[in-house]
Amino acid sequence: MVLMIEPVFMAIEKLRGEREYDEIIYTSPDGCMFTQKTANILSLKNNIIILAGHYKGIDQRIRDNLITMEISIGDYVLSGGEAAAMVLIDAVVRLLPGALGDEESCNDESFSHGLLEYPQYTRPRVFREMDVPDILLSGDHARIEQWRREQAVERTARRRPDLLDKWKQDKVDDSSMKE
Repeated sequence: MVLMIEPVFMAIEKLRGEREYDEIIYTSPDGCMFTQKTANILSLKNNIIILAGHYKGIDQRIRDNLITMEISIGDYVLSGGEAAAMVLIDAVVRLLPGALGDEESCNDESFSHGLLEYPQYTRPRVFREMDVPDILLSGDHARIEQWRREQAVERTARRRPDLLDKWKQDKVDDSSMKE
């Protein structure tokens, strides 16, 4: 099943007649890989249309003439692009002002700086002989920040070494730009 050109064109033309759109995104396994950086960029846009194909997708002429961006959420195929569209929406909307209780919280989580996030702990301090690391209870914010960075690097190296390689390269690129 391929979505026909005429109803899709008519729907998008009607929407464009009502307002301007910054992007018309098509969810597709052969699109650019969706990343946190892409979510950050899209969160700054005013209006977006997300088109989700089903089974075999959409008429190529739609892709050639209306679509401004194609996004994939991974190297696998779904029955339709609806789930991918929901992933995009969730990742972007949570970055909008007022979506999270603390707007700064999205600046310090996995992928926000190219690394996985450091471990998180709650109360009580000791539970069944499992302790919260002492450094987190020290009150020394500089040392806590250093510990968090070290933990993020270690976790990324262990679980996603591909990210660590890119993070290191980005650090090199950033330092050379400052010179």
